[in-house]
Amino acid sequence: MNVDGENNSIQSGWKKKLVWVLKALLCAYVMTGIFLLVLTCLLYKMNLDESKVTAGIIVIYVLSTFIGGFVIGKKSKERKFLWGLLIGALYFTLLFVVSLGLYRSVQGNGANVLTTFLMCAGGGMLGGMVS
Repeated sequence: MNVDGENNSIQSGWKKKLVWVLKALLCAYVMTGIFLLVLTCLLYKMNLDESKVTAGIIVIYVLSTFIGGFVIGKKSKERKFLWGLLIGALYFTLLFVVSLGLYRSVQGNGANVLTTFLMCAGGGMLGGMVS
């Protein structure tokens, strides 16, 4: 095989992996939307207090990144936990950037931001390992 053929196969491999990552992230965010809709209905019907809503949001972050990690783990077939970790980290990064764009500041202190990152990354990594 010549050098050009090798470069094309490498580029094709990276493009395929990028598509996997985007699909897994999209899946995680779609699940986030569905779970938030369910939480909103529960809030409306059951008149939940703030602590239960906060706990629900935490569960939504972990479940959504778990599902995204699971999806990327099924696609990648190797080093699944690292791919899941990547999905969790990218999920958090996008969440953080959108939050900065909306509020023009970081909501919460550094410990809360770090905890949210660890939950997102851990959920994605766990999903990748289970897949």
